Amino acid sequence: MTMSMSKPEWIFWICMGAVAYNYVGYPLVIFLFSVLAQAKSDLLFLFHRGGRRCTLSTEYLPQVAVLMSVHNEEAVIETKVRNTFETGYPSDHLEFLVGLDAPTDSTADLLSKTTFDRLRVFHFKERRGKLAVLTSLAKQTTAEILVITDANTRLEPSCIANLVRHFAQLKVGAVSGEESRVVTPGSDPAAESLYWRYESALKLLENRLDCTLGGNGSVLAVRRALFQPQKQTIVEDFQIPLEIRLRGYRVIYDPEAIAVEEIAPTLSAQFARRVRIGAGNYQTLFANLECLNPLKGLLAFCFFSHRVLRWLAPILLTFGFFSSLLLIGHSNFLILSAMQTAFYLCAAVGYLLKKLGKPARLIAVPLHFCSMNLAMLLGLIRYMSGEQKLTWNATPRLTQSSLVKSVRDSKKGPGTNTIPHSPVKADSSAQRAFQST
Repeated sequence: MTMSMSKPEWIFWICMGAVAYNYVGYPLVIFLFSVLAQAKSDLLFLFHRGGRRCTLSTEYLPQVAVLMSVHNEEAVIETKVRNTFETGYPSDHLEFLVGLDAPTDSTADLLSKTTFDRLRVFHFKERRGKLAVLTSLAKQTTAEILVITDANTRLEPSCIANLVRHFAQLKVGAVSGEESRVVTPGSDPAAESLYWRYESALKLLENRLDCTLGGNGSVLAVRRALFQPQKQTIVEDFQIPLEIRLRGYRVIYDPEAIAVEEIAPTLSAQFARRVRIGAGNYQTLFANLECLNPLKGLLAFCFFSHRVLRWLAPILLTFGFFSSLLLIGHSNFLILSAMQTAFYLCAAVGYLLKKLGKPARLIAVPLHFCSMNLAMLLGLIRYMSGEQKLTWNATPRLTQSSLVKSVRDSKKGPGTNTIPHSPVKADSSAQRAFQST
C-alpha cells in the first residue's frame, strides 16, 4: 500500500480498517488503557496506602421506585409484577409504578386484579412513547432512586440492591445493570451469547476507565433529582445516562445487577426491533454531536470508537465491498472480494435455514453480524426519512410457561432460575390510577 493508491483503494482500506478497528482494535486499546489504569492505582496504593477500592455502604437504604411503561404486555405482566416485589429489596422502601401506554389488550384488566399494596397503575389514553410515560411516572413519586425496567425482564433477587448501593456516592448519577438473555426458539444461542459477552466485556473495560455513557433500558437506576430528560428519543436507555454524564455525574456499569430478558421469539421480530433501535441510535448520534468534542478526552474517544463507528459500520461495509469489486482486476482484491462475498453468502444461507426452521449452526455468526448491520442501515434510512415514531408495536412475547421452560433449558450464565408461575389473586383495592389529559 503506497501513496500512489487509487481512490477505490483508499476507500476500501479506510472503510474496512475502521470496521476492524471498531470490532478488534478498540477492545485491545481500552484493555491496554485499563491495565495501565490498574497499574497506576496499584502504585498509588503502594506509595500512599490510600483506599484502593471504594467500600460501598451497607447501611444506605434509600426509597426506590421501579418505573415501567407498558403497551400490550398481557403475556408477561402478572409475572413481572410478582417478580418485582419478590426481589430482596425491603418492601417498605420499594414501590412499583406502571404506566399504561394506551394498551388494547387485557394488560389493564390483569393489573386491576393484583393485591400488591405498593403497586400504582397510571392510565394514558393516547400513545405517548416510553420516555414520555416514564417522565410522567417520575413526577408521581418522591423516591430518591428510580429503577427503570421492561415488562419482559426478570430481576434477580439482589438486582435492585446491587444497583442502589452505588448511589451512596453523591457523584453517581446512574447505574446500569447486566442483561442476561434467554434463548428462545427463534434465536441462535451461540451467536447471541458471543455477541453479548463481547459487549459486556467492552462495558466492563469502559467502566474501569470511568467512560460509561449508555445504559440498559431493562435494568437502569437513576437518581430522581437528575432524571430530567431534555430530548425525546427512542433509545432512552442511552440518552438518559448520557445527559447525566454530560452534567458531570458518574455513570456506572454493575455486572452484578443482573436481569434476565427474553429474546424476541421470531427472526422477523428480532430484526424489527434492531431496525427500531438502529433508528434510535442515529437519532442519539445527531442529537449529541458535542460528545465528539476532542476536549472531552477519553470520553469522546470511547464514544467515537465504540458507538459512532459501530453505528457507521453498515455504511463502511457497503463502501468497502463495492470498492473491492471495482478492483477485482488486482489479484489481492479479487481474493478480498471473494472472501466478503462468501461471508455474505453464508449469512444468506443462514437466513434461509432459519426461515425453514433449522438451526444456522456454524454460519450463525455471519447471519447475526449481517442481520445486525442490515438492520442498522435500514434504521438509518428510517431515521433520515422521519418514519420512526416514538411509539411502536409491542414485541411478541412467549407465554410465561414457555419463557420459564426457556430459562430452564438455557442453563447458561447468571439468571437461570425459573420464574414462579401462579395465578394472581383478584382485588383492585390496592390500585390507584389517573387519567392522562
